[in-house]
Amino acid sequence: MRTALLQSSGRPGSVAENLKVLDEAAGRAAAAGAGLLVAPEMFLTGYAIGSDVPLLAEPADGDSADAIADIAGRQGIALAYGYPEREAERVFNSAQLIAADGTRLANYRKTHLYGCFERDHFTPGEQPVVQAELGGLCVGLMICYDVEFPENVRAHALAGTDLLLVPTAQMHPFQFVAESVVPVRAFENQMYVAYVNRVGPEGEFDFVGLSTLAGPDGIARARAGRAEELLFADADPAFLAASRESNPYLRDRRPGLYGSLI
Repeated sequence: MRTALLQSSGRPGSVAENLKVLDEAAGRAAAAGAGLLVAPEMFLTGYAIGSDVPLLAEPADGDSADAIADIAGRQGIALAYGYPEREAERVFNSAQLIAADGTRLANYRKTHLYGCFERDHFTPGEQPVVQAELGGLCVGLMICYDVEFPENVRAHALAGTDLLLVPTAQMHPFQFVAESVVPVRAFENQMYVAYVNRVGPEGEFDFVGLSTLAGPDGIARARAGRAEELLFADADPAFLAASRESNPYLRDRRPGLYGSLI
């Protein structure tokens, strides 16, 4: 499945402008033959929005979700995006996957919150593996810091995830995650990982870009620089199957030895 990665911080604080950015990128991605467009963490609102988090948070089936479903339907492409999700009095750092026909396929709540900003404004999610079928692949969702915990990604591998989508707000000086950790996660778990970052200064943060789609051989199929960019790469089911056949990691596991991990 041809996958488009939207490396952009959008227009922090403006949901309306970010919907326009997403619409334009979706049109470009669909015209290039992509079946899926992935946007970064908190793309709908901006990441460094501080006390506006509860004001801009919406339900998973709120007005913005409806607007994005309309974009997906008009442009003919599936969309994954980050946003602040409100449920009653709680707010989650979430990512949602919407099919090309506008159907809401999956909604994931970030399980590992990073830093005081996130812990002050969000409730951690409790479901580590969220998946949906798309384009002949089992697609999983995760957000930024979550991918840095090997147990998280291994849980997806054992549940059959083929393509792991990771909307991200990765900041300086942690660019080694994009450069090194993500390709290793893809290799050791025999999956594709689409790591899609924000870019440039935003409030107190400086996002490093370097979005990538890494394959099960640990090689980046596409790698962005440090500017706004729309890049493309393929998640190939045939290559994935061949890689899993030749790589013994998951077959050679000895779970009985790992009890001390929990």
